[in-house]
Amino acid sequence: MRAGPTILVIALLLLLGATGWFAYEGLSLPGSSMPIEGIIALVAGGIFSIVVGAGLMVLLFFSSRRGYDEPPRLMDDRDIHD
Repeated sequence: MRAGPTILVIALLLLLGATGWFAYEGLSLPGSSMPIEGIIALVAGGIFSIVVGAGLMVLLFFSSRRGYDEPPRLMDDRDIHD
């Protein structure tokens, strides 16, 4: 195995570990909980993200079925009259 992919994997694992540590430390700190407005905003943002993602997937499948994703091709006179 070359050095490039190995360094990339190590860097990504370090980032994953740092993220896990940061999340654990943030969740274990004492203090007040999130206000109801924050919970509502979090839920609304999550629902909005899911709706946008689903809408984009629908558009992707729609354009694929209609042939909009096909590469362009030149047409000659025979293609026009057929």
